[in-house]
Amino acid sequence: MTDAPIFRHARIINALVMREMNTRFGREGIGFVWLIAEPLAFCFGILTLWILTKPAYEHGVRIAPFVMTGYMSIILCRHFISQAAAALQANMGLMHHRQISPTHIYVARAFLEFLGATAAFIVVYVVLLALGQVELPKDILLVYGGWLLLAWIAQGFALIIAGLSMRFEAMERIVPLLSYLLIPFSGAFTMVSWLPEEFRKIFLYIPFPHAIEMLRAGVFGEFVKTYYDPGYAFLVGSVMIALGLLLISISRNRIDVE
Repeated sequence: MTDAPIFRHARIINALVMREMNTRFGREGIGFVWLIAEPLAFCFGILTLWILTKPAYEHGVRIAPFVMTGYMSIILCRHFISQAAAALQANMGLMHHRQISPTHIYVARAFLEFLGATAAFIVVYVVLLALGQVELPKDILLVYGGWLLLAWIAQGFALIIAGLSMRFEAMERIVPLLSYLLIPFSGAFTMVSWLPEEFRKIFLYIPFPHAIEMLRAGVFGEFVKTYYDPGYAFLVGSVMIALGLLLISISRNRIDVE
């Protein structure tokens, strides 16, 4: 039973996660804590800047939870994208092992980045709650759902980038640009309800705003207008994941493991 393919893949991914943690953070010192502390520091810096320079409410939305949900969402997406672009290059030596595939490496890195971003989000939320800057989520299930949906979409996008990076060296230069383009096109720092109605429909063809709006619906509650379709966003994310895995599969013969 334990020799079933799913268990074998799970063991490989678990081993890669442990190896990645030791390689990136070491066995001593703050180690994995840095994976949480890095986005934590940036988020608090941005939050402090916005709180000092902006009014407490904007368009009827409290600024602290708005920035918190937006910035942590961007961190999650950008970490997925950056790890996908660099994962194979950093683990090229592992390709000598026939049991290990590029997909194992990408999934392991994505899992580690998801853990770090999620832990950072929880810590930021708890600290801001203690400072009185945010309130308890109005619908915790929507918060969970939005965050997981965002990770699903981001992973799909990251896998496509990974597959293209295996085929085209120029992708390494394009990835940073894509990360910056996520800021305006993800809806992280704007509410969909703030957009003109004719532009809103076009904007919602992008899957990322659906997940972030869903996350904010859970945080703010029904008194803040949000627009999201989790079914559509999940479907687009699934298509992107399938396309990304296909690109990785057909590009494997281009990997030089020398």
